[in-house]
Amino acid sequence: MKISIMGLGYVGAVSAGCLAKEGHEVIGVDPQQAKVDLINAGKTPIIEKDIGEIIERAVAEGRLRATSDVQEAVRHTDLSLICVGTPSLGNGHIDLKYVRRVCEQIGVALKNHPGHTVVVRSTALEQASGLKAGEDFGLAINPEFLREGTAVYDYFHPPKTVIGEVGQGAGEVLAKLYGHLPGPQIRTDYETAEMVKYADNTWHALKVAFANEIGNICKGLGLDSHKLMDIFCQDTKLNLSPYYLKPGFAFGGSCLPKDVRALSYKAKLMDVKVPIIDAILPSNDEQIERGIQAVIDKGRKKVGVLGFSFKAGTDDLRESPMVELVERLIGKGYDLAIYDSNVRMAAIHGANREYILNHIPHISKLMVASIDEVLDHAGTIVIGNGSQEFRDVPRRLRDDQLIVDLVRIADTRSVEGVYDGICW
Repeated sequence: MKISIMGLGYVGAVSAGCLAKEGHEVIGVDPQQAKVDLINAGKTPIIEKDIGEIIERAVAEGRLRATSDVQEAVRHTDLSLICVGTPSLGNGHIDLKYVRRVCEQIGVALKNHPGHTVVVRSTALEQASGLKAGEDFGLAINPEFLREGTAVYDYFHPPKTVIGEVGQGAGEVLAKLYGHLPGPQIRTDYETAEMVKYADNTWHALKVAFANEIGNICKGLGLDSHKLMDIFCQDTKLNLSPYYLKPGFAFGGSCLPKDVRALSYKAKLMDVKVPIIDAILPSNDEQIERGIQAVIDKGRKKVGVLGFSFKAGTDDLRESPMVELVERLIGKGYDLAIYDSNVRMAAIHGANREYILNHIPHISKLMVASIDEVLDHAGTIVIGNGSQEFRDVPRRLRDDQLIVDLVRIADTRSVEGVYDGICW
């Protein structure tokens, strides 16, 4: 393909070199003449393993050149990848002035070059060109996952290739461009693809900071933190896996809250600051507040709760966030009916029976024997855990009933006045 790379900073220079190495005809574009001159001299404008040799060879073989003229680059190519910087403003917001500037320049060029594909997000393209994205020109977003120091390797061995598209045309171009790369190729909507990059980088930052806090505690205890985390990382079933990474309601049960509190307390005793670990339980409490507010916002005083234990398939109510939600609603004067096939007084023994009788006897009186009794009673139905028997509840509602779903029992997004997913 004939490709222009807008911006010859870190991502742009690596992308330009690697695409040229793959045989594409690449024009790099940057307003800084020094970067343009370096590329045209076969030299790299950045310090990164292997990229210097790649650029030198690509320029020598005539597959890579650079210019400061955006319109010239657009005229001579079919695809533009926008790689300009997006630095932080003082308030944390992203500064998009460089993106806007190059989009306006590309937009002017598009007037005489329709059919071009642009990989970026900006309405400035439509404003400057007078053309419609997805119709007159292709528009997509393609987040990169390059790590400094291993960027060339990462380019050729991506963990995934994400293509967010406006219209299928731009997506097809990128799918062809990256079709040979290993790893999954995911095509999705434009906005989701953009958010993926922020979620990824924030998760990476969280992992670094979490490991450091665990390391600080280990040092205080006289433990080898690297040895401990090596053991931690061998668990690819739960620790390094998709488990626990589905948005939903708060966590509960007899293990997670207790152990988080214990670790946080131990750190305090050693005067070790662990702000991330200390923030876990307050964050969990905020999700409970969100669930309670979702019910209150519906304005129905009769509420039905389906699923009361902290997890489907268990009768454990200890530190169940559903217990907190129910008690708060009772305190606010709501009329509740509760059903959970695993939490029936006649069938419960031991610690859970003792917990119900001694800690929440008032709640046990609100429990009913069937889903039908809950549906007959309530105007707002709260889905509290993912039990299979609740799957068809959305199809059984009357016209005057609505759902607050805390577990995504239905594969749908929130619909005003009908279905409210807690965070989807």
